[in-house]
Amino acid sequence: MRSTTSRWRRRTLAVATSTLAVGAFLVAAQPQAGGAAPPAVPDVADQVPQLAEAGVTDGPASVSGGGAAMMADRSVCAPGAHWLRVRFTELSLRGNDSVTLTGSTAGSFTLTAQHWPGKAFHTRAFEGDCVRVSAALADPASRFAIDAYQAGDRPLAAATTTVAAVGDVCGSSCNQTAPLIKNMNPQALILAGDNAYSSGTLSEYKNNYDPYYGQFKSITYPTPGNHEYNTSGASGYFDYFGTRAGERGKGYYSFDVGDWHFVALNSNITRGTGSTQETWLKNDLAASTKPCTAAFFHHPRFSRGTHGDDSSVTPFFQALYNAKADLIVVGHDHNYQRYAPSRPDGTRDDVNGVRELLIGTGGRGYYNFDQSSAAVQEAGNTNTFGVGKLTLSATDYRSDFVPVSGRTFTDTATGKCKKGVSSPAFSVGTTPSSVSVKPGETASVTVNVGSTGGFSSATTLSVSGLPSGVSGTISPSPVTPPANGTASATLTLTASEAASGSATATVTGSSGSTSQTAKVTVSVGPAGGEAFADDFETDKGWRLNAAGADTATSGKWERGDPEQTTSTYSNQIKQRGDTTSGANCLVTGRLAGSEYGVNDLDGGGSSMASPSFTVPSGGKLTFSYTFAHGDNATSADHLRIRVLDGTTPTTVFEKTGSATEVAGAWQTATADLSSFAGRSVRLLVEATDASTASLWESAVDDIRVSA
Repeated sequence: MRSTTSRWRRRTLAVATSTLAVGAFLVAAQPQAGGAAPPAVPDVADQVPQLAEAGVTDGPASVSGGGAAMMADRSVCAPGAHWLRVRFTELSLRGNDSVTLTGSTAGSFTLTAQHWPGKAFHTRAFEGDCVRVSAALADPASRFAIDAYQAGDRPLAAATTTVAAVGDVCGSSCNQTAPLIKNMNPQALILAGDNAYSSGTLSEYKNNYDPYYGQFKSITYPTPGNHEYNTSGASGYFDYFGTRAGERGKGYYSFDVGDWHFVALNSNITRGTGSTQETWLKNDLAASTKPCTAAFFHHPRFSRGTHGDDSSVTPFFQALYNAKADLIVVGHDHNYQRYAPSRPDGTRDDVNGVRELLIGTGGRGYYNFDQSSAAVQEAGNTNTFGVGKLTLSATDYRSDFVPVSGRTFTDTATGKCKKGVSSPAFSVGTTPSSVSVKPGETASVTVNVGSTGGFSSATTLSVSGLPSGVSGTISPSPVTPPANGTASATLTLTASEAASGSATATVTGSSGSTSQTAKVTVSVGPAGGEAFADDFETDKGWRLNAAGADTATSGKWERGDPEQTTSTYSNQIKQRGDTTSGANCLVTGRLAGSEYGVNDLDGGGSSMASPSFTVPSGGKLTFSYTFAHGDNATSADHLRIRVLDGTTPTTVFEKTGSATEVAGAWQTATADLSSFAGRSVRLLVEATDASTASLWESAVDDIRVSA
């Protein structure tokens, strides 16, 4: 591909009295040819760091909105995924405005003005392969934007992360504990302070710590201990860890691991009630959307070791207790101690208490148990070096003390995240979220009832708010989902001959005194034998790579608002920045990128499959299309539309490449589908950049199948 530059439309935010357009497109996390990783999701400047579970795939998404206006629900989807979490690059909500996220199988969470103002962040995970985004915005200044997702390839309950935890490290014996961490292969290592003895100078970090623990620097999240402050301002600590240690002089920060929010605190600087650090902590905890929370710092609130209980960190403990945090990891005393879930004063509280793990066993001497403590110590050891292994899921944790070679003491504790599944609950979802039904005919929608927290009760389903002349029945009803599973029913929509209009209907699930709802947009299609129509302004249920055979590495099909690209080599428009109607179309890589070929189709084929429909007698397909390519295209490159009759594809339209440059231009086409009359089929829209890499852009709009 020749070196080029790109031109694209600049987008501006609407003024306060108008509505910011809301768009979404469905994207899928699909395996790439040869096992290659999918294109990386771009970094953003001010983001809460998010570490993912094993087997998680990143993908792009585009859902945004703003202004005081009614907005249709949108969805972010990764077909076949077990769960999704989405990334907000903007969440600026005013007053009581909110954005609610609902998993297609289970899980719902409402975001408000307190959630990460001014920062990009990943939400908690939602079960199912789609997340519905519902905005309730009344203030003209409110707005939000989603640009990416993470998708899991295994059930959420089985999606775990591993975090290694230890304090009071190097010492003379951290050569014994470092191999434990290497064997754990954790996503993160958290340090509870006193990492390089005896004064935390830069030379001590380089000579004592780095030879053994330096191998983990890229996954290390440290906090300083009192020994670091034997060097003025803990300068050796901040010099060694750099930005990993948080803002210099403060040393407190937060990050996310899977569905856990971790907070690193500095117990060596001002930490009292009302202090800058304590205020930051409370705001940080309130901003998090994660169901599970852990904190780590140096000085223990509770300890039977030589240093004993430290009441100076009570404000930390109080803020964490109030926020329903689950774990605290500390050091300072050179031994291992596990405490029962406690209130800040040490009273045991198995419902709302926070469990403290004191893991001061990284490699520096041993302290005996020679003090009393206000809290209940459940386990302890004073003669074993070792590392804590935290195995974390979206609902619970397991803590294991792993001893160094030659020692036998171990300890295990488990617990549930307080904000994970605090009580049995259920959610309701619909697939697809938008459907069309013709006068005199029927259409169907799948209704999913998902269980969390062990919910397994009968749930009655009903539908309301349908367009004039459309009736709906749901069968079976009631349904009873298995504990932490899903039950499904079918909503059958029947349109009378006089039916007309469109409406956002509400599907309600009721169990006892609890009700949950989901939305589905129902439109009455025009009469005259129209079997299927899509202008791509709403999600009609197209699926990316439905057969799992696509190989494209970039520029995959998506539904969205295309950005124009122009070649400075030929001055031709390649990807058009307009559509034949509305704002959206089906397009290969809608973004312009830094060069006009950056987001074009590359690496092979990409496909989109429509929902099923029945071809009428004398069926005819009409649609608009555009395709463009450079002078390096070949006849193996193509835009193709096929009819899928079961699993048998039949090509009904095709455009191929050539060595002559082609500019993008909207055109119309028709295809005869009469041979499929009376059969339930799907359309398959394909684009392929085959053989050698070449420039290829395609788009399709206003598809209709009629008699």
